[in-house]
Amino acid sequence: MRLFYRVLLMLLVALGALIGLILYFTVHPKLPEYSAPQQLHYLDQWSAVDRQIYYFTPQGTQVKGLRYDWFTALELPFSEQSFAAPDYLARFGFLVEPQQKASATNPGNLPVGFTRHQNPGSHIEYLDITCAACHTGELRYKGQALRVDGAPAQHVLPSSVPTLQGGSFGQALVASLAATYYNPWKFERFARTVLGDNYEQQHKQLRAEFKVSLDNFLAVAWNDTHRGLYPTLEGPGRTDAFGRIANASFGDAITPDNYRVANAPVDYPHLWDMWTFDWVQWNASAKQPMARNIGEALGVGATLNFFDSHGQPLQGDARYPSSVRVHDLHLIEETLQRLKPPVWPEALFGQIDRPLAAKGRALFAQNCAACHVPPVKDEDGRLVQQLRVIPLAVIGTDPNSANNIADNRYDVSALQWDPAELANLNVNLVPASDEPLNLHSLSVAKGLAYITAFVEKHAYVQAGIDPQEQARLNGYGLPIAVQEVRAYKARPLEGIWATAPFLHNGSVPTLYQLLSPQSERDETFYRGSFEYDPRHLGYRTEAFDGGFVLDTRISGNHNSGHEFRAGPLGNGVIGRLLQPEERWALLEYLKVLGGPLEQQLPPL
Repeated sequence: MRLFYRVLLMLLVALGALIGLILYFTVHPKLPEYSAPQQLHYLDQWSAVDRQIYYFTPQGTQVKGLRYDWFTALELPFSEQSFAAPDYLARFGFLVEPQQKASATNPGNLPVGFTRHQNPGSHIEYLDITCAACHTGELRYKGQALRVDGAPAQHVLPSSVPTLQGGSFGQALVASLAATYYNPWKFERFARTVLGDNYEQQHKQLRAEFKVSLDNFLAVAWNDTHRGLYPTLEGPGRTDAFGRIANASFGDAITPDNYRVANAPVDYPHLWDMWTFDWVQWNASAKQPMARNIGEALGVGATLNFFDSHGQPLQGDARYPSSVRVHDLHLIEETLQRLKPPVWPEALFGQIDRPLAAKGRALFAQNCAACHVPPVKDEDGRLVQQLRVIPLAVIGTDPNSANNIADNRYDVSALQWDPAELANLNVNLVPASDEPLNLHSLSVAKGLAYITAFVEKHAYVQAGIDPQEQARLNGYGLPIAVQEVRAYKARPLEGIWATAPFLHNGSVPTLYQLLSPQSERDETFYRGSFEYDPRHLGYRTEAFDGGFVLDTRISGNHNSGHEFRAGPLGNGVIGRLLQPEERWALLEYLKVLGGPLEQQLPPL
């Protein structure tokens, strides 16, 4: 009996500690303060119309069933301040404008990439977070801000798991949702704002529907926490994209046996010229634009149903209904094809030292061009850059992302796929193989290829799109090709100065450090600042309140590889040691690479 009470006491203490931890970070979220810049500048990357299309065109994501008007009506847990206020959301790293006001495309006055959509036949407007939220950057210098469209974001979006670091948008959102539901005075204010004149008739219904969404968030937070699915904290500007998509698609939606530890956060890649690449994703695992975008939408929360209301797997043409919006995804893709790489703004960040940049041009040709200037091939009138894909044994960077994609296997047999049906889908496995697929042990790349093929096919049928138009929307008539390689791709470097931090996992803060031996790179540094260093080409890394400490000694965060240092090539050494003056010359050239300023460089 005494043992029982001891165990009970220990459980109560543990529960009390957990509640205390949640309350602490609810009251004291570890967030940087937001200070609006004196002025926000835009580059001449595309038109203002294109920018608005990109920022606010929905993809079909639903964020656990959270509705747009619910989100805009939320308050902070212990005050009546609006959760969706631009100045508050900016503290998570989301992008707003100084003195931002609501507009026709952004009626909720939300940050870049926060929009809304209605599903066919429904009047409900869901909160829809689009690719612009993760692929729009901003650089601050001397009180000025430079918006870089298509650059990686620096927000803290993904996790709703309580951590000692705090500071996650997901954590804060769940706290506000829970406070709204369980605090009767707060819920009354919320309900009157949302329902207006319909308050009396729909109050009870709203409370029930709101609880469903809250329970979805809490279930994910509990599942991710007690299973320890995300041991490597992501922090600003990073997410384990493949790991989260796989856990949602194979674990949440099929069987808990499919959950896998996701310990490979990656930075959000920059998007200009992406449509010219032969392979995309950090590990060069995907090809077709529409399938890539559907996969991204599913990862951010688009609905996906594998089973009917009786728990039976959907069959034939019923596979697989989703909230993804193929017309809008194609509109975003077309818009991104007009996006130009950013041009170094001399008025903001300083004049180019042209003689030094000319020396850097020669050094680039000697040390960088072999990997980062790919050959170009004409494919049916489309000029395609054939990117070099570099094995882990050569590049030597953190292997987790590439290895997880190559090694993790999932049981999808519950979906009852027919091999003959799979053979008729628009999917190419590279390299081709005559071996039958093992549906009890399928890789994430192959599994997602077939899932997106089914989703894509169903979405096209529902939208009434004929096969010829489907080929156009897919992008250049490409199939859903996938490959699994233990490697990372080397991409062209136009505009690379605006895409810090560096390497696929964002473990190197500046381009200067990337050109340096690993021994000269920061072992730990702060992420989350927008303050730019135009000399070293990266974000500033000093400590600041609310900053996230990235520790490169942790698995998934390693800053090894891509080294220029003395010694034999391979195992992460890709070139000779570059002297400091050579690194400075290379940086000066990388500021102008591919842009109009490059044409002004003097000959050596």
